[in-house]
Amino acid sequence: MGQDVARRSFTRQDRQQYRGKVHRCLNALATMLREGPFTWDDEATTGLEVELNLIDHHLAPAMRNSAVLDGVDRPELQPELGQWNVELNMPPRPLGGEQGRYLENSLLDLLAAVEKQAEAANARVLAIGILPTLEAEHLVTDRISPSTRYAALNEQMLAARGEPFRLDITGVAPNGRPGEQLRMDFDSILPEAAATSLQLHLQCPPSQFAAAWNAAQCIAGVQLAVGANSPFLLGHRLWAETRVPLFLQATDVRSIELRNQGVRPRVWFGERWISSIFDLFEENVRYFPGLLPVEERQDPLAELAEGRVPILEELRLHNGTIWRWNRPVYDVTDGTPHLRVENRVLPAGPSVIDMVANAMFFYGLLRRLTEHDEPLWTRLPFSAAEENFRLAARDGLDASLYWPDRGWVRPDTLVLRELLPMAAEGLAAWGVSDAVSARYLEVIEQRCHTGLTGAAWQVRAVDALERRGADRRGAIRGMLARYLDGTTANAPVHTWPVPG
Repeated sequence: MGQDVARRSFTRQDRQQYRGKVHRCLNALATMLREGPFTWDDEATTGLEVELNLIDHHLAPAMRNSAVLDGVDRPELQPELGQWNVELNMPPRPLGGEQGRYLENSLLDLLAAVEKQAEAANARVLAIGILPTLEAEHLVTDRISPSTRYAALNEQMLAARGEPFRLDITGVAPNGRPGEQLRMDFDSILPEAAATSLQLHLQCPPSQFAAAWNAAQCIAGVQLAVGANSPFLLGHRLWAETRVPLFLQATDVRSIELRNQGVRPRVWFGERWISSIFDLFEENVRYFPGLLPVEERQDPLAELAEGRVPILEELRLHNGTIWRWNRPVYDVTDGTPHLRVENRVLPAGPSVIDMVANAMFFYGLLRRLTEHDEPLWTRLPFSAAEENFRLAARDGLDASLYWPDRGWVRPDTLVLRELLPMAAEGLAAWGVSDAVSARYLEVIEQRCHTGLTGAAWQVRAVDALERRGADRRGAIRGMLARYLDGTTANAPVHTWPVPG
């Protein structure tokens, strides 16, 4: 959900003062990075967030997140932008040993508690990248969750754009030609709420952050290819991971003229490899005006001068309105500052075991790549990493990705021949037990062997039901009913039957 705010309207003076305060925060961060107040434990500390959909008994979105959250007294749960969304935040935990199984069981237990309360509100809980039963009538301003932050974001982003938000996404037909097209305008930011994600956190010392972020950027395309789960939006079959263009366009406050001038979008892959986390925060301040210019009382430089750790509230709030696919995070816990990579690449779902498998694959690869003698990002052009991300979002496992020493290669081939062994080595280096590593990496392996990601399964199921005579709406509902069965059973998606 991000930091809440208490105001919805701002003056020019507010913006000017906020800009100055953000620069003071940036200077304080630079001092902290030089002087080293960050602490670090050799054991990996990870975190996980997953955004969930609420659906009614007809599989349509259920606008009942307030009722569900009021009945679940758990700090791990928060409302999200749409009234049919909730966010689940798992507390930080180590990675080694049997922690992967503990994470899976904890997620299942928490989801069961949410599901029980959802049933009391005549709803169900579903983890999926885009809820395919959403319709345009759901994506209107009065469906935004009651929150000053969300109301302010909606107003400020609409004002910055100066015209409706436009979704313009063309899918790809099986023959590689242009497929179905969605083109529609919206008078709010609520289409953003259609995209629900799995977010992975890894705490890093300052000296290792740049390597971790660069590595995460290198593998973002591969993550998307093997984890895609968002092929349908508003009844249209579009990209394997339609979340990517949806999120970009639903938050794009640039006019056509600003886009033509090369102004950066607020949903951003980036444009270069980095040497420090400071590079990312400095880019955020240099390229993006404040959307929520709320100034707090704390002076970060004065706090440092007094020997205290500053919260850097303005810098953190600003960072929360720039949606990098791999986001830098500065936070303070019990008076101790730390840094995290927040990996925002993956969609939610399909099942809990699928999501934990995606997480373990990511953490294993990151460990192995950051320790390699010849870092991958010294051999992979940044533009190629960005193009891999786009191609994987569009084509999933059918994409062709560029990889050093291999040239253009299918992601399933790359994963099976090179990246799975690397992920296993990385998990072993983190101290993950062999049994846990094998359990989750086998899920990734079997997706590549069968070609069944969440997106591929959804497309095949809808195609099969349409061949039986169902129209698109009926086929999507039939698919979603079967999808719900698979997630309830916590079966990996590659084992789900496709309608014959």
